[in-house]
Amino acid sequence: MEEKEKNSSGIQLNKKTMIAITALLLGIMLLAGVLTKVVPTGRYDVDAEGAIIPGTYHEISDDEVNYPFWRVLIAPLEVFTTSDSVIGLGIILFIVLIGGTFLVMEESGVLQYIMQTTVNKFGNKKYKLLAIMVFVCMALSSVVGILEESVTLVPLACAISLALGWDSMVGLGFSLMSIAFGYAAATFNPFNIGIVQTMAGLPMFSGLGYRVIVFAVTYLILFLFLFLYAKKIEKNPQKSVSYESDIELRKKFLSEEKNEVLKNPNLGKATKVFVTSILCVFIFTAISFIAQQFITNESISSVIGYTPLVAMAILFTFGGLRAGYITGIRGKNLLSGFGRGVKTIAPAIPLIVFVLGITYVLKKGMIIDTILYNIYNLIQSFTPVQALLMIMFVVIIIEFFIGSGTAKAFLLMPLILPLAKMLHITDQSIVLAFCLGDGFCNVLYPTSGIMIICIGMINVTYGKFLKWSWKLFAAIFAASAALIWIAVKIGYC
Repeated sequence: MEEKEKNSSGIQLNKKTMIAITALLLGIMLLAGVLTKVVPTGRYDVDAEGAIIPGTYHEISDDEVNYPFWRVLIAPLEVFTTSDSVIGLGIILFIVLIGGTFLVMEESGVLQYIMQTTVNKFGNKKYKLLAIMVFVCMALSSVVGILEESVTLVPLACAISLALGWDSMVGLGFSLMSIAFGYAAATFNPFNIGIVQTMAGLPMFSGLGYRVIVFAVTYLILFLFLFLYAKKIEKNPQKSVSYESDIELRKKFLSEEKNEVLKNPNLGKATKVFVTSILCVFIFTAISFIAQQFITNESISSVIGYTPLVAMAILFTFGGLRAGYITGIRGKNLLSGFGRGVKTIAPAIPLIVFVLGITYVLKKGMIIDTILYNIYNLIQSFTPVQALLMIMFVVIIIEFFIGSGTAKAFLLMPLILPLAKMLHITDQSIVLAFCLGDGFCNVLYPTSGIMIICIGMINVTYGKFLKWSWKLFAAIFAASAALIWIAVKIGYC
């Protein structure tokens, strides 16, 4: 009985969901391989900094590319021979540490303690809590650009949501979705606003007034969506898309047996240690953000940009293990618990590998530049509003294959920026279109490793996630189009 309980602890990834998504990613990778044989190969010349030089596109022969189809099958392995492997290994290490730490925190009672304290304080003001959480998570992402860090918030947010009488999807909404939408509605985010404005020759973080309006509109749409959905399932819990999977989660987080751990007198001290570690992460992220504003060397600035993720992994792990130690989990029990936690999240690793493999295939097949070249020629005949909407949708399409906002900026902006004067579009409007396209889709596609890991944590399939979120995405895309139209009309600059 004890072993069964242990095996049900920690971050549990739904095996059927993981298998289905892995199969889907494999299919996408094979499709990418087919495209490399159908789409003409070509490339642009790049400058010393790796940015594309407009007007230099030229086709190249298949012999020069020399990428046989059979190599598509080993792309997930070959990718680890490139520089992209650093990012991949970093993400894998990050989720492994998070998985191990969460199980220790759960078995120590820290998660239950935080959940119970929150429910006791906001039980009668839960919609106020919802409004605050959506705003805080959006603001953190909008200002300092956190995204991957949302993985650590999802299990706790979903546990709190269940305890307040909602479902795990509401918890997903005020954690993962809020952070992703805040990333799109960026105000000071250095990873999209900062980089793209620099490439456009604009003053860093200029045009703030209109971006604040974009943030407010995005916040209103997301909060209203979650508010109305939460109200609906309060009246009829069976309307929840996660009703069946939440039954197990409620047993996991809300059972009387689980609440026995709350009697540990050291829980208060242990929780303070863990919360302090999390606060240190945000402080470190803020320092990193400030440092980037004063460093002109792009290589150093890029390295500093990844340090918050490293700090998150180290401080979160230290805080969680230290909290477990304070509550009495020590020695072999601490290491054993951490190991079981790693085992529970390990099925997510193939997802990351296949996502990297898809991008690798497209790069080796040398068809990305061909696609960009044809889109570039198409946009030249559009009106300003049509061109900006096309730019946004191009970013949305590229997001499917390349998740990194920085990588997309260096890939797209050298081609798009020259169109500004030709089509009478302000550079600031192009920055806005890029950010809107880049941010919202961070949690839409099955190639989003973060999203897949998060829905796996709450045992929700990708199909159910889309069933729950499609209206939200439709509303936000419509709002984005309206905001772009307004930007053109007011000459946003």
